[in-house]
Amino acid sequence: MNYKLIDGKATAAAIKAEIAQEVKDIIAGGGKQPHLAAVLVGHDGGSETYVKNKVLACEACGFKSTLIRYEDDITEAELLQCVDKLNNDPDIDGFIVQLPLPKHIDEQKIIEAIDYRKDVDGFHPINVGRMAIGLPCFISATPLGIMTLLKRYNIPTSGKKCVVLGRSNIVGKPMAQLMMQKEYGDATVTVCHSHSADLKKECREADIIISCHHRCRYHPRTRCKPQERLPPLRRRRLR
Repeated sequence: MNYKLIDGKATAAAIKAEIAQEVKDIIAGGGKQPHLAAVLVGHDGGSETYVKNKVLACEACGFKSTLIRYEDDITEAELLQCVDKLNNDPDIDGFIVQLPLPKHIDEQKIIEAIDYRKDVDGFHPINVGRMAIGLPCFISATPLGIMTLLKRYNIPTSGKKCVVLGRSNIVGKPMAQLMMQKEYGDATVTVCHSHSADLKKECREADIIISCHHRCRYHPRTRCKPQERLPPLRRRRLR
């Protein structure tokens, strides 16, 4: 059987080049340079890497970027004030508040305080709801990246049995929702997790497996149909 390597790096580079050209055209036509902001609280290694990559991606695409940093002793009220300021700044087109946040801050409260029209992470309940019924919205980066790879590599998904491993609000749940959409996806989706009764059976019956879980013991590399495709989701920083 012939296998096709899904090259995420090459695809990302191509998309950045396309966006950069679009931005040049917008500015040449008198339009505004897109401006994205990121709020980083504390010094979590994974978050530092993620935000750094976002700043570099903005540069590659011709976006203006702003990084706002706070120590991990910032109060919830102070962070909410920052969110409100970004919501009302007409020069900011979108922003993220990098997760995780310190334990004394209610992450969901911060997410819901973000103007959903600037919620480029796609975590706000309005964006989640619009995604679920197929309306235009911001979509979580990792699930959207997977859908983009599947489309760009012309991988057929309609009618296929897709097993999504993981049920997080950020990756697993939106991934399952997207794979069920009629426009693209149109798959029969099963969501498995740490309490699934027979993970091995589900994976062996799948046409497509999308792993949204980082634990090695949870990954079914040796449990797949020969024709299964396992799109790479993301890199994880190892400590």
